[in-house]
Amino acid sequence: MSSSLLTTEESALASLIIETLNLDTPADQVDPEAPLYGEGLGLDSIDMLEIALVVSQRYGVKLQADNENNVQIFSSLRNLNQFIQEHRGA
Repeated sequence: MSSSLLTTEESALASLIIETLNLDTPADQVDPEAPLYGEGLGLDSIDMLEIALVVSQRYGVKLQADNENNVQIFSSLRNLNQFIQEHRGA
């Protein structure tokens, strides 16, 4: 499987992010390994706060602003999805 193909969970997360932020990018065209912040999807810190809120509401996963791993967690759709899957219901 190519690393650029979205898994089912990644596709759902991409759709959620696009819907939340009213982005013009189709979910199936989001590169799961491209940066979410800055380059890639071009999101800013306010967008990241909105994503953290909607992830908390949808998946029950808390993303804390002071988490030292946030740079890694938000570095790509794939990493964010991996974090969510590891912490769902925890």
